[in-house]
Amino acid sequence: MNLTDLHPLEQAALKQLSLSVNKVFVTGAGGFLGLAICQRLLAAGIQVVGFARGDYPKLVELGVDMRQGDISDYDCVKHAMQGCDLVFHVASKAGVWGSKQSYYSPNVDGANNIINACKALNIQRLVYTSTPSVTFAGRDENGINESAPYADTYLNYYGESKAIAEQHVLAVNSTQLHTTALRPHLIWGPNDPHLVPRVIERAKAGRLKLVGHEDKLVDTIYVDNAAYAHVLAALDLVTNAKCAGKAYFLSNDQPITMADMLNRILACVDLPPVTKRVPAVVAYAAGVVLETVYGLLNKSQEPIMTRFVARQLSTSHYFDISAAKQDLGYQPLVSIDQGMQKLKQSLSR
Repeated sequence: MNLTDLHPLEQAALKQLSLSVNKVFVTGAGGFLGLAICQRLLAAGIQVVGFARGDYPKLVELGVDMRQGDISDYDCVKHAMQGCDLVFHVASKAGVWGSKQSYYSPNVDGANNIINACKALNIQRLVYTSTPSVTFAGRDENGINESAPYADTYLNYYGESKAIAEQHVLAVNSTQLHTTALRPHLIWGPNDPHLVPRVIERAKAGRLKLVGHEDKLVDTIYVDNAAYAHVLAALDLVTNAKCAGKAYFLSNDQPITMADMLNRILACVDLPPVTKRVPAVVAYAAGVVLETVYGLLNKSQEPIMTRFVARQLSTSHYFDISAAKQDLGYQPLVSIDQGMQKLKQSLSR
């Protein structure tokens, strides 16, 4: 990726950021969003130290100084962060199934390790990748903003652990360490390893269904827009620090129905639209039963339905992103239509 490949607004933000930072630490560098952030930093001539559990030779080829390790190992994290002056903490354990410890160790302990290493190494800027799941308690979220409280109860350990981590990150914001948390919703695009392949795989197997009789609106975000927002947050932390100590919802600012989103993805590979529906109450009941059975059998495999998934697919999730627009200067640079064209091109190769 060259700087000239990017939107002029992205180019301007990256050029300005490059004047203030020399070496940036990116956790989860091998992931979908982490890679997009790394590519942009490298395009601006910024040194990047990537941190991940696995081995990513392609990132090394791009010019990333890759460090392999466990985010829950403080000494390993601190050693890798030496010499950096900005941190993007993108890594986390996502998903809807697993033990409490399997989520708390990377998500909560990992975030605390990043915070403590920043303090020990006098790194003064930290951008944390959070999730809208921190506010989701299984009910409709119709255009909510950041004044919405954290959920009073969580349907999985992912949302719960991310909420705790986000609060820890924001609580340590100070003149010595500026922190901010970004909440992108349903990141997608070319090379997406999560949403897109899962939708296509289930559709091909005849197991993709809509949940609920009413189509609810959801927000999504194209991966390039999510990466751009992270760059803007970092830039603000090194200049105005308007976003310091705050969390921000992020999206494409184009709420659409879940059915429309799924069918647009399916159309990219010439699959027929999904039309079959399951009542929301039936999906939730199935989630309860499957979670109970899988728990009793101590199965690590994710059930085909969980309480969280049932509620996610049958409720609305769209957000007021006015704060991100005002404080960060964020605006989506790639529309859903444009993103789908790029996705279709990538899937046809």
